[in-house]
Formats: sequence, structure tokens, C-alpha cells
Amino acid sequence: MPDTLRRTISMPQGVALYIGAVIGAGVLLLPGLSASQAGPAALISWAFDCLLGIPLALTFAALAARSPDAGGVLTYATQAFGGAVGTTVGWFYFFAAATAQALVALTGSYYIAPYLGLSRAGIFVVAGIILVIATVANLRGLKVSGKLQLFFSATVALMLLVAILAAIPSMRAANWTPIAPHGLGAIGTVGVTIFFAFFGWEAICHLSEEFTDPERSVPRSTALSVGVISLLYIGIAVATISTRTYGSDAVNRTTIARLLSGSLGSAAGAVAAVIALLISLGTANAFVAATSRLGYAMARDGVFPQPLARLTRKRIPAVAVAAVGAWAMLCLIVSFVAGWTAQTLLVVPDSLVVIVYISATVAAVKVFSGIRRWIAVLATVMCCGLVPFAGVVLIIPAVIAVAALLYRHRYSRTPDQPADTTAPESVGSGSGKQAELN
Repeated sequence: MPDTLRRTISMPQGVALYIGAVIGAGVLLLPGLSASQAGPAALISWAFDCLLGIPLALTFAALAARSPDAGGVLTYATQAFGGAVGTTVGWFYFFAAATAQALVALTGSYYIAPYLGLSRAGIFVVAGIILVIATVANLRGLKVSGKLQLFFSATVALMLLVAILAAIPSMRAANWTPIAPHGLGAIGTVGVTIFFAFFGWEAICHLSEEFTDPERSVPRSTALSVGVISLLYIGIAVATISTRTYGSDAVNRTTIARLLSGSLGSAAGAVAAVIALLISLGTANAFVAATSRLGYAMARDGVFPQPLARLTRKRIPAVAVAAVGAWAMLCLIVSFVAGWTAQTLLVVPDSLVVIVYISATVAAVKVFSGIRRWIAVLATVMCCGLVPFAGVVLIIPAVIAVAALLYRHRYSRTPDQPADTTAPESVGSGSGKQAELN
């Protein structure tokens, strides 16, 4: 059996994976939080990040079509700038996405807590269950995950649309004044805060090698996904502001439930719980798949612990999948002991993802020409516009960069030190070969 990934993802599955990867915890938590931080002017932040999503998604789709590889952002940064930069970017993405699993699960659990009467301990237990389900699904192989994602994304999109429509009777023009009660600077700060809601445009890169026809399916999946996601995000932001469904932690954490309850009554609580559960499961499912493939590719190339490159007899990178789930579970445990909330964890992926995206778009500027280069330039400029508002949290990528470079210096294989290929479940470094998934 050749060490190549099977091409099993069709265009509809690609759209489902994309929507499931991007539409996640941000839809549950960030509309209310952003409005609390910037007032109605938060809509400007949502519009900016939605517009940024267009060149970002197109750039990642072009990169994926040019070089389909499970390494994704790691591969592109390495090709453009060399191994040291590629290693650092890969570590950024891995720890951002793996930490985000805990945030996704915890946010979904927060959302359903009022309707299930959960204590704080119960909230963390439910979050842990969400992580276990996503991990087990991926241990069974990408084919299972893809089918689950089709169901998750279709249901989530429908539920969000219902929430927007249900809020229309309660919308009031008076709720848009004052438009910027916390000043114009808050718009930039919120642009960084809600960036987590757009974390996922790059997920398709790590799965691009498994598309049946990546040169056609990846760009088409991207175009459809960008349109749907932007409409839903702007719609939810408008509904939140127009109904003034924000202002306290309790309200911010249950924005969609309150939008629904305004028109649908007490049954909206159960509907909101289903939405939260599906979004959390769908997002966790998609990102465990993408992040584990990155961990596998990094280990394969010698810049991450070698056990993550091992494959099962069914050619599943089970160790990498388990590692992503274990890291997220550790984040949950630490958060519970330390008394952290979902908002506390948010700074980790936010600080890392902006840098990952800038690295990828600059790589695209270097390798492309013509219209694709200009699209990448636009994406780079817009991403850089967010950096000044990130503040001191940029220390997080600085610390991880040091750790990545130290690991690479100490453990990374050099060209004259190839990977051990004697074990039946390992693959060679730098060979361009991948695992075939069931």
C-alpha cells in the first residue's frame, strides 16, 4: 500500500468541512462580547474581518491547489522562507488550534449550562465529553469525520439563519446609538478579539491532498464557504446590536439563545442548546482532523516529536489525533484549577493565528505572480493592520517561537540523518509521502 493520502473529499464535503471549521465558538461567544467592548461600532470590526476573509480564503485555496500537502501552513512557509521559519509557523498553528479545542468545547458547554442546570464542574465535564467525541471520531478516520461534518454544518447554518430571522421583530434603530461609546480605538481591539471567529480559513490546506480534484474543488469550496460564512456572521452581529442582546457575561455567553427566545419562547432554550452542541462538535471535529494532520506532517519532517508520525494499520495518524485531544483536555484541566474562563483562553489562539496568517500570506506573495500575488498582498496588509491592537499578548508567539527553534536545533534531523523507516507505522522525513486514511 503506498504511503499517500486517499482522495476521498468531494466539493460538498469540502464546503461542509470549511463551514464547520470556521463557524464555531465565535458565533456563540463573540457577538455579545464584541458589542460590549465597542458598542454598535463592533459591526465595523465584523465587516472588516469578513472582508479580510475573502483574500485570506482565496490565498489559502491558491496555496492548497499549488502544493496539496498535509503540512499546510508549515509546508508553505518552509518552501518560501526555509526550515526555521516553517518550523516556527507550524508550532504556532499547532498550539493555537489545539488550544482552541478547549475553548470551543468550553464555550459550547457554557451555552447549554443554563438549560441543563450545570455547575461549574459540570460545565467542564461536558466540555471534556465534547473533546472525547471529536477525538474518537477522528481516530476512526477522515471518512467518518467528513460525513459527520456534512450534517453538522448544514444544521448549524440553518439554526443561525433561524436565529437571525427570529430577531427581526425585536430590532430597534434606537439601539444603534451611541454608535461608538468606547471610542474608535475599541473597533481595532474588537477586530483582534473576534479574529478567533475567523480561525479556520487555513484548515482546508491540511486536507487539500485528500480532495478528489484539488485544483477545482478547493477554490469552489472556498468561494461557496466565504459567502455563506460572511452572511451569517454579519447577520448575527446586526441582530445582536439591533436587539441590544449584550452587556453582561451571562448575556454575552448566551446571545443566540436570547435572540431565539425573543420570538420563539421558552422552547428556544432547547434549540439554543442543540445549536451550541452542534457547533462545538462540528468545530472540534474539523479542527482535530486538520491539526492532527499538521502534527503528523511536522513529526514526519523531524520538527515535532517523532511518535506523532506513526500510523495505524489503517494508515490513520492516531498518535497525532490523540495528542491534539490530550493537549486540549490538559487546557481544560488547567483552566478549571486556575479558575479561567473561555475568554481567558481566547488570547492564545488570537495572538498566534494573526502571526500564522501573516506568515502564510507573505509566503504567497513570494511564490505567486499576477492576480494571486495581489490578493495575497491585500491579505497581508489587512492582517498587519490588526497587529498593533494585539498588545502584550504577542509575548505568546514569542515564547513559542523560542521553544520551536530550540527544539529544531536540538532534535531536528539534518539531510544526512533520515528518519527511521524500519518501523511499519513510520514514514520518511522530507519524502513528500503522506499516510493513507481509511
